[in-house]
Amino acid sequence: MFVRIISYLREMKAKTDPSPEPTKSELEILQVLWEHGPSTVRFVNDTLNEEKRAVQYTSTLKLMQIMVDKKLLTRDASQMKHIYIPAETEQATKHHLLSRFVDTMYKGSASSLLMQLVGNQKTSKKELDAIKELVKKLDKK
Repeated sequence: MFVRIISYLREMKAKTDPSPEPTKSELEILQVLWEHGPSTVRFVNDTLNEEKRAVQYTSTLKLMQIMVDKKLLTRDASQMKHIYIPAETEQATKHHLLSRFVDTMYKGSASSLLMQLVGNQKTSKKELDAIKELVKKLDKK
């Protein structure tokens, strides 16, 4: 009986816990998988070495195993070479991370974030025009 209660509590905690936020290194792996699709550790490691920085295969393997445990990735072990797949889409992950960032840094105010971005960067006329068009479209909704 006690074991069933513990199991139930763990299950409920897993359902209510928000998905874990990926670290910088985990995001690099996710970006490779989003761009190239389901892949092996070897492919991800080779791509990181070409595009980012020198990374040891064993480090990439261990990190991807941790990402499976964190439910950031799923693993298809039906073949000799294991294939890793992102658990969430790129858009869903970006939405989650951006929402968390805006909530934490700008007290939930997207306009404060936008003002900060436009004020701190050298925003081109083309970019400003695109922002204006986006605001017009949002006003029509």
